[in-house]
Order: sequence, then C-alpha cells, then structure tokens
Amino acid sequence: MDNPHASYKAAVADYLAAERTLLAWVRTGLALMGFGFVVARFGLFLQQLAAIEHTRTQRSSGLSLWFGTALIAAGVLVNLASAVRHVRMMRELDRGNVTGVRSVAQAVATAVFLGLVGIAMAVYLLSVRESTTSHSEIRKEITMATAVNPTATNNGIVTLSSKHSVDETVATLTGILQSKGVTLFALVDHSGEAEKVGMKMPPTKLLIFGTPKAGTPLMLAAPSIAIDLPLKILVSQDAQGKVWISYNSPEYLAQRHGLSRELLQNIAVVGTLAAKAGE
Repeated sequence: MDNPHASYKAAVADYLAAERTLLAWVRTGLALMGFGFVVARFGLFLQQLAAIEHTRTQRSSGLSLWFGTALIAAGVLVNLASAVRHVRMMRELDRGNVTGVRSVAQAVATAVFLGLVGIAMAVYLLSVRESTTSHSEIRKEITMATAVNPTATNNGIVTLSSKHSVDETVATLTGILQSKGVTLFALVDHSGEAEKVGMKMPPTKLLIFGTPKAGTPLMLAAPSIAIDLPLKILVSQDAQGKVWISYNSPEYLAQRHGLSRELLQNIAVVGTLAAKAGE
C-alpha cells in the first residue's frame, strides 16, 4: 500500500508551527538555566544567613551547587537538542514526511528529569530545615540563661545571679547532675581551703563535671579543648552577699578551639544547668 503521506506538501503554517515549537523549547531551556542559577546561589544564601547568625555554614548547603549546575546543564542540553530537532523537522517537512516530525522523547525525558530533580530538592530542603531547627534549639539552650540578668565578659565567661546561697545552689547543681547521669569529678571548696590556712574569703565553690561520651568526641576533633574540659561551674558570693554562677560560654569554647556546630551541642547543656540552679 502506498504511503498516504507521500504526496503531502508542507504549508507555511507547518513551518511556523515548527518555529513556535523551537521557541517554546528555547524558553524551557532558558527557564531551566535561570532556575538552576537561583538554586546554585541558594548555598551562598545559607552562608550569608549563617554569618548573620554567627554560626558555621551547614555542610548540606553544598548540594545546592550541584542541583543548580545540573539544571543549568539540562537547560543547555534542551536548547541544543531543540536546535537539532528543529533542523531535522525542517528537512522532514521539505520532504513531505509528516510522520517523521512527531517525537515526544524530548518532552518526556525533560519531564522525567525535572520530576527527579524536584524530588531530590524536596528531600534536600527537608534535611536543611531539620538541621536548621536543630541548630536553633542548640542556640536557644545556650542563650537561655542570659535572660536572667547575665553579665558576659569578653573572655567568654557568662555570669548569672542565683536566688539561693552558695551551698543551696551547689546542692541544686549536684542533684541535677546526678539526675542526668553526669559525673561530678570534683567539688573544690576554695573558701574552705582558704580557711584552713587562716585566710578568709566569701563562699566560693567550683564544680567540675562531664561525661566521656560527650567530651571524647570534642577532644578527638580539637585536642586543645582538653585544657577546658571537664566543664566547670563556679558558684561564689560577693562582698555584698550576692551569689553568682559563672561558666565558660559554649560558643566561646567552640570559637577558641574551632569546634563545629554539630559538636557544640555536647557542651551546650552547661548554660541550662546554670540557669536552673539559679532559679
């Protein structure tokens, strides 16, 4: 049987339709490249946000560069494939072959690719959100104590007021540590030792505490932090009879020893302990 399309002669409308199809694909390619650029710059946005919040950039932000690059590359391929397809379509129309210009492979491939990229980006954004939420909770825990008349010096020491005596505050701290399974390595009674040598000083006691599970990863990552571990809380009374609770700021220790945000949570509890002891 003869080909029913053998005698078909392409009209001007066919060529114009082919041109519109080419321009539509070009717009699609440009949109992919533009969106890819925005996605690639999303990592920079996270870095700027981290700088504003004085935190370190999350590792996962580097994936945005790969997603963006993939989208830009896809846009370039779509434009190139569209150009090739248009040239082939023109030749088929010149020959009067309408069946040779019908192809959905490019459209289907583009749709499948965008679907996969969309799923991957959704998973990525969810992971970034969870990590950001976790870091926000850590920052909240670290700064929780600063709401109660704190005095923070430029050497990283945070000082809070206590509503109780030195002994009562120490007893509260000791009870909290025991309930949380944290080891109290030493309780240094500075004022008691001074009294033994005939000297007087206001009540002053130092608690040294921690857990190997929390401290060991810190020392493996930054051996120098061993000089500041175990954690310490100083409970002292001034000349006016006011009781104060002092400790090294976790953020100060992290900056001093170059700890990552992930490891900072291992020592962030000190601020919460001090705040609860002073209530």
